[in-house]
Order: sequence, then C-alpha cells, then structure tokens
Amino acid sequence: MSTTERPKGISPFSTDAARVEAFSDGVMAVIITIMVLGLKPPSGTSLASLQSIALTFAAYVLSFVFIGIYWNNHHHMMRAAETIDGRAMWANLHLLFWLSLIPFTTSWLGQNPTAAIPTALYASLLLLDALAYTLLQNALVAVNGRGTAFAKAVESDLKGKASFFSSLSPRCGSFRIGASNE
Repeated sequence: MSTTERPKGISPFSTDAARVEAFSDGVMAVIITIMVLGLKPPSGTSLASLQSIALTFAAYVLSFVFIGIYWNNHHHMMRAAETIDGRAMWANLHLLFWLSLIPFTTSWLGQNPTAAIPTALYASLLLLDALAYTLLQNALVAVNGRGTAFAKAVESDLKGKASFFSSLSPRCGSFRIGASNE
C-alpha cells in the first residue's frame, strides 16, 4: 500500500497519528521549559538559602511528574491509534490547552502553597486535564473503531478509570481545606 492509500474503512479526512504525537511532544516540552524557567534561584549562596524556594521547587517537581505521566500515556495512546480525524485533533488541542496552564498554576501554588484559591485552581486544572484526556481517548476510539485492539486496550484500562474517579474526592476537598487556611 502506498503512503497516499488508506486502509479500507479509514476516512480520507483522517491523518497519521505520528504527526499529532510529534506536535504534542513539542508542546509538552515547551510546557516543561516554561516551568523550569519560572524557577528563580535564591538570593543567598548557602545550602540553607535553598529553603526559601523549597515549596516552589516541590510544586515544580509535582507538575513535572504530572506532565511526564501525561506525555508517557499520550505517547503510548498515539502509538496504539491507527488514525486520527478532526474530532481527535481538536480533542488533542483541548488537552494541550489545559496542560499549557500548568506552568501558571504551578508558579502561583509554589508562591502561595497554603492559600485557598491557588490550591483550588491547581486541583481544578488537574481535573480538567483528566477530563480532556478522557475526551481525547473517546475520540480516538470513535475514529479507530469500537472493536479494534486500541478500543479494547482503553476499555480494559481499569487503573486509569479508577485513578480518575479516586482523584475527584481530594480535588474537591481542596476547596474546603484551602478555604480554611485563609
């Protein structure tokens, strides 16, 4: 089959998943770069002076791991998908939009680790990222077909579904906990 031919049943308006994966890799790399550029060194030169940025650094590490998990899962999901259509491309951009806000909320949370609004906004953004990822996953199932290996792999992802639902309680609780700190 030539590179211009499509497998039977694949829409002529679909594209190769590798293009979307490469674009997304670039966006996630920029997100991590923006986060690290937001880290400012302490004014002192001793190891003790690092304590003044410890909470900001902790927020950075948490967000770096979070972005890393999304990048890894996104990579595997795109490799498993045979094709992408317009709906999946928009769902991917939707995910990247919410992920791109992570540097802002990370910085704000790092500077105000016990404040209610930065904590609640950070937690809400993590939930929006999870919802956007789920929408992308559903769009990819729709374009690749419900009976495909990709769809079966997503259906059997009990860990991912349990993780999403178990994260709702602490994230919603951050509003109450954060509000009591101000």
